[in-house]
Amino acid sequence: MGVFIMTQSTTPTTTPGRPQAAGQTQSASAPAVQRQFVNFAFYKLDPEFRRLNDHEKIQARSEFLCLFQSPRQGLICLTYSTVGLRPDTDFLLWRIGQSPEDFQAQTQLINKSRMGAFLSTPHSMVSMTKRSMYIDKLDPFHTVESRTHIIPGKRKYLFVYPFVKTRDWYLLSLPERQEIMDGHIKVGNKYPSVKLNTTYSFGLDDQDFVVAFESDEPKDFLDLVMELRETQSSKYTQRDTPIFTCVQMPMENVLDQLF
Repeated sequence: MGVFIMTQSTTPTTTPGRPQAAGQTQSASAPAVQRQFVNFAFYKLDPEFRRLNDHEKIQARSEFLCLFQSPRQGLICLTYSTVGLRPDTDFLLWRIGQSPEDFQAQTQLINKSRMGAFLSTPHSMVSMTKRSMYIDKLDPFHTVESRTHIIPGKRKYLFVYPFVKTRDWYLLSLPERQEIMDGHIKVGNKYPSVKLNTTYSFGLDDQDFVVAFESDEPKDFLDLVMELRETQSSKYTQRDTPIFTCVQMPMENVLDQLF
């Protein structure tokens, strides 16, 4: 499918008084840019949970909801349902933080909960934000450091998948890759209703990237993907599955779908 650039006009922020995180870069000529760690954790509920008596289920539900009602400092956590859309997952936690320990701390609480005893994690992908090396010539603000800081959750649907480029792609010169990406980016910019969040997994996980598209119009995303198949960059795609279609909703509503 490929990775392309779309503008996110956000301004990187830092937390006052907090030590510089592992992902933060510093140069003498520019202010520090706070890069983020990102995790897409997909959970599946064991059907055995539904066979518990009503009292046990109500208690487990109440305890689990409490984990998401109080925001954790330094951690963004958005909840999405995949019920009825994939057989191997029920919901997604899209988590964005300053370090991997932010994800581990929340997961520890989930594991210790009553409902956590009935949850498995069929898929979990780790990545980081990073500024793209490719220039969007159609975007006059392409020099803005906007892709190192994600502001998620503004749209109803989220489409997530890991992405791996062929080794031949990386052996091309940068001018050759930029030329190919120009056509790719041109297609992407035809669909302003689809917001792309590209994060990088080199050395952190199995894939090269994790891409997450946000949109209120699934049909626009479908048309975008079909058109991207016809671009030159598509032949350098090694893997872009599994693909997850996710619907944003509060955890309370997710649980309503599960039991």
